[in-house]
Amino acid sequence: MKYETVFILTPVLSDVQMKEAVEKFSKVLTDAGATIVNTEEWGMRKLAYPIQKKSTGFYTLIEFEGEPTLVRKLETAYRRDERVIRFLTFRQDKYAAEYAAKRRSLKANKAEAPQTQEAKED
Repeated sequence: MKYETVFILTPVLSDVQMKEAVEKFSKVLTDAGATIVNTEEWGMRKLAYPIQKKSTGFYTLIEFEGEPTLVRKLETAYRRDERVIRFLTFRQDKYAAEYAAKRRSLKANKAEAPQTQEAKED
């Protein structure tokens, strides 16, 4: 089954600590047998309302495929880590999976576009 999880890390972390936390949760998934499809770090964003007296946080999205039992393991890891202030994991239906694939391909095309523009200038 395909899943998508978004978690918010506390804003007081350094970039190294933030990347370390993302790697930790990715490792929890891969150790449990999941296949990570995509990881996006959205960076520091303003929260809609204060959480634990914080108004900003580091957002990260991970798309993965695996067994339903993985979700419980991942969410237990989130709850045990004091750096995570919010998280949400949900199963993608076929429409959400199609949308996510389109979004990834658009993002990949945008990443390639500046390189082709530079090649034309040479």
